[in-house]
Amino acid sequence: MATKTASPKSSSAPANGAFTKETYLRWFKDMLLMRRFEEKTGQLYTMQKFGGFCHLYIGQEAILAGMITAIRKDDKVITGYRDHAHPLVLGTPAKNVMAELFGRTTGTSKGKGGSMHYFDKERNLFGGHGIVGGQIGLGAGIAFADKYKGNDSVTLCSMGDGAVRQGILHETFNMAMTWKLPVIFIIENNEYAMGTSVERTSNVHELYTLGESYDMPGEPVNGMSCEAVHTAIAKACAHCRAGNGPYLLEIKTYRYRGHSMSDPQKYRTKEEVEEYKQQDPIEGVRKMILTNKWASEAELEKWDEEVKKEVEEAVKFAESSPLPGAEELYNDVYKTPDYPFIKD
Repeated sequence: MATKTASPKSSSAPANGAFTKETYLRWFKDMLLMRRFEEKTGQLYTMQKFGGFCHLYIGQEAILAGMITAIRKDDKVITGYRDHAHPLVLGTPAKNVMAELFGRTTGTSKGKGGSMHYFDKERNLFGGHGIVGGQIGLGAGIAFADKYKGNDSVTLCSMGDGAVRQGILHETFNMAMTWKLPVIFIIENNEYAMGTSVERTSNVHELYTLGESYDMPGEPVNGMSCEAVHTAIAKACAHCRAGNGPYLLEIKTYRYRGHSMSDPQKYRTKEEVEEYKQQDPIEGVRKMILTNKWASEAELEKWDEEVKKEVEEAVKFAESSPLPGAEELYNDVYKTPDYPFIKD
């Protein structure tokens, strides 16, 4: 198999001076936490510490790092099942994220969601969804609620390049544009969906053009660059807050691991993976920090060790937390409306 071109099309990233030292340091620390957490997760999964499906975010960290510095706290986030990193970047403690993987009551979904169903109401994370493309319609619904309430919050609805083949995408695009909903649809294009390249599944290879038949503006973004992601999402947020309706971003990225932990990755070459690793977003930000002397190599290594310690402590917390009792089968299943004519 021929090696793919390792330079995804990008929206124009601003000059380096447009971002502060504090922003670069945050990007570095956020991406380190995501990377080390996922590396440990992969290790624990192979040790059979927990079961179910498991999809790692390794290689795609710049998307969430750039996103978090471009949005507001009242904005909403919803995604598919490659979702371990989302609560981490939104501020959910790593110990609670890890506990959910272990199916413990201290997890973000009380141990009932596992790897593919993370939620954090306090931080406006609406999942984590295991149904391919299921979050697309829900993302528009959340945006509809904000418009109905009259606020200017934005919903960021992420999906993979495989999920865009679902029919719900077109139904949702049509309604979102008709109602001018404040939603940013983000296609995290890591090129292979579950294991088949975009080129083999559609005649349309530039996925940001999928919204054109609905007059939805869109653009491609270099997903290996925090700068490019931040710039594109900030632009899209301004578009939505101004009442102009949805925006579509195709963020071109690459996962270093398989689609899931059970994926042998026979559809791509080792050379291709190594070529993309040369664009590693963490190393790019590390280089920028060192070049500008915002931190020393020793300081960066110290932060790395601190993150590793945080992840190890999260594992200990998860392992020592209790499993849900049998009575939890009947909790959080239905919510009875508070109607006066309904009796318990």
